Amino acid sequence: MTNETAVEDQLDGGVPYRSRRRTLVRAGVPVAVGAVIAAGVGLVPALAADSPPDLPQLSAEQVVTKVLGSDTQALSGTVSVSTDLGVPSQLLGAAAGGLGAAAGHGSDQGGASADPQSKLLGLLGGDQTLRVAVDGPDRQRVDLMQNMAGYTLVRNGDQSWAWDSSTNTALHMTGRPAGHAGAKAPKAPLTGVPATPQEAARQFLTGSAGTTSVNVAGTANVAGQKAYQLSVKPTQSGSTVSEVRISVAADNGVPLAVVVKSTDGSTVLDVHFTDVSFAEPTAKTFDFTAPKGAKVTEKKADEAAAGHDAQGGKGDQGGKGDRGKGHDGVNVIGEGWTAVVSTQLPTGVEAPAQGSQGNGKQGKQHGRPMNPQALVKSLGKPVGGGTLISTKVVNVLLTDDGRVFAGAVTLPVLQHAAGVN
Repeated sequence: MTNETAVEDQLDGGVPYRSRRRTLVRAGVPVAVGAVIAAGVGLVPALAADSPPDLPQLSAEQVVTKVLGSDTQALSGTVSVSTDLGVPSQLLGAAAGGLGAAAGHGSDQGGASADPQSKLLGLLGGDQTLRVAVDGPDRQRVDLMQNMAGYTLVRNGDQSWAWDSSTNTALHMTGRPAGHAGAKAPKAPLTGVPATPQEAARQFLTGSAGTTSVNVAGTANVAGQKAYQLSVKPTQSGSTVSEVRISVAADNGVPLAVVVKSTDGSTVLDVHFTDVSFAEPTAKTFDFTAPKGAKVTEKKADEAAAGHDAQGGKGDQGGKGDRGKGHDGVNVIGEGWTAVVSTQLPTGVEAPAQGSQGNGKQGKQHGRPMNPQALVKSLGKPVGGGTLISTKVVNVLLTDDGRVFAGAVTLPVLQHAAGVN
């Protein structure tokens, strides 16, 4: 059941389905790119071991409409996240340190180790298991399950918590971020990193329609649900992503799995539900109280956003001729599959704490100063205009003047964005 069509004019709550330039998260360059990549698919055979279900034939337009028009507000389940971007672990560590420093504003970091954007960098490397629960735009919970430790994100109305059990530190934010009012459905509510197939699929389907070919590539059984499979491919040259496959629940349009394949044929991202329920979670699911002895950092949601914006205002340096200034010193150059993230790489950050004992005591003695620019140069290779770190899908160019450009694109695209070719 294959029905090829270019999807160009769908609606998402009254918003035309068209190509849009998106400002990426403040999570550091590999993270920002990973966040926009961290959402694609190519279903694992084990998930489709049963015979494909017999479903009514739908066009790609109809399946996309089903996804973007889904009014499912409640669900819970287990999400498996497997990433193989080929990003050096040292680089992820440096990014985590940079985010922790940003969260702590350069001083005693307090709840910085619990900062969601910093902690969820772990989703960009290896295999992770999440328990998720959603009940509309104001109540979400994500539990990252790790050996001998855990990490919890909870939003309940105007109260948001992030707790890291390994350091017994917590971040408590009150109030609602600007622009949150009136949100129709949860879209990466607590972090910029997609933690569910829903968040991931929406980023692909609403961000690059004008440069995308979409077709229906059969059906599958995923987490006990009958699903259509969408094959999403770039029509632009210069992308390192060859296909994103999205499995969409036939009953309600909820994305159940997203898999991204690179141009070398390898799977770089696989996000899928292993079990899912669309029953409304109980109210107590979203209750949270910081454990005894936890070190809690208090913030206002609007103050935290303003602090990040002020910090980002110092570093708006994109490539020549851009193009799309964003928040927090991060710019997006171009659009669609060949969008490039640009920022200024700091010369020094503090490394994330290692081997904490969970007693809430965390300070500068736990980390060592790091120089991200020197690290990139040590891990990369010299190319025209700077230094390149090349992975399976994400390429990062550090220019000789300290600017950094990253994307799921080839080196010539990065060089063009930086104005060094």
